[in-house]
Amino acid sequence: LRAAGVGVHVGHDDATVRAADLVLWSPAVRDDDAELRAAREVGATLLARAELFRQLSDVGEVVGLCGTHGKTTATSMMVHVARSARRDVGWLVGAEVLGAGANGHWGAEGLIVEVDESYGTFAHLTPHALGLLNVEADHLDHYGSLDALEHAFGALVDRATGPVVAWTDDPGAARVAASRERVVRVGTRDATWCVRDVVLTRADATFTLAGPGETLGLHLAVTGAHNVANAAVVAVLARRWGLDTSSVVEGLANFVGAPRRFQLRGRWRGADVYEDYAHLPGEIAATLRTTKALGYERALVIFQPHRVSRTLALVEDFAHAFVGARDLIVTDLYDAGEMNPLDVHGDVVADAVRDAHPEIGVRYVKELASIGEVMTTFDDVDVVLVVGAGDVARVIDDFVEERA
Repeated sequence: LRAAGVGVHVGHDDATVRAADLVLWSPAVRDDDAELRAAREVGATLLARAELFRQLSDVGEVVGLCGTHGKTTATSMMVHVARSARRDVGWLVGAEVLGAGANGHWGAEGLIVEVDESYGTFAHLTPHALGLLNVEADHLDHYGSLDALEHAFGALVDRATGPVVAWTDDPGAARVAASRERVVRVGTRDATWCVRDVVLTRADATFTLAGPGETLGLHLAVTGAHNVANAAVVAVLARRWGLDTSSVVEGLANFVGAPRRFQLRGRWRGADVYEDYAHLPGEIAATLRTTKALGYERALVIFQPHRVSRTLALVEDFAHAFVGARDLIVTDLYDAGEMNPLDVHGDVVADAVRDAHPEIGVRYVKELASIGEVMTTFDDVDVVLVVGAGDVARVIDDFVEERA
């Protein structure tokens, strides 16, 4: 960024904004932040991320991918499909779009957006086309309940001016779609577009997608049932958006994954080591189902809980999320800047899993720096999953023997 002429400042300093006319800010920044106070003092225009989304809706057609997980992957897939169709699209994605060179780009023929639900950010977005992947309890510190979260997703669906596609194998997405006849349902059963003949290997996935008057044979260079679901929604949404079948097939075949999404990082004592961004119970369970489907039998999971509020709200769900793991290491939680007045630590998750599933060997290792030493006590493991949305992936360098 500096090489491109952008002034980049590390840390918060009110001097950095006093000459600014416009200040964009994320709700992750507290309202009493020194830079926000300074911006108000000098009369700068403050634009929250939610308001930025609203303004983007006015620029041109917005194609959004939403859900509590899978957004980055599905949005990246859609970028590849649009590029295969030679559309001059822009995109805003939460991670680098591998093969496209960046997580953001400006284009003249629409904007593909990863639609973030945290803090109610999407409340002012009016998309043209929308793909709904799933709805699982999350961000309950903001929404208060799963019902309220589903209502917010429903309102987003209602604001869409064009096609809406949902993966209705997911119970939450199915509930949102249930009262809305305009939603095109995609799934493995009771859907307008049906996924069939799924074949997963450790390297790729193939499946058939059959809809009204059309059947697509699709190949992905990534694996997992969750990626099949993401790709199915993207394929149908792309067709409803007007992209041709050959571009859908080519674009999905060109998708090589997203960073930190079931990403093979190397090998350790003969076991494959994967990094995954999973931090919700449903995501973790899906990752473990994927490893089982790929033939792994002796999984060791290293999990770093993410956020105090999420850990407390979902601890009962986390208790059952690791079924299928043989061993589990839980680290201290990554607070992501949240206050922790109750002094909550990762051991609450470790204790919950241990009590609910005594067949899983659970260890609580508070410090990430101790993971490498603890790993020497394990043997006969065929897969290691390092999961979490914080900084847990840095432990991989402490034990991995062969890098992918």
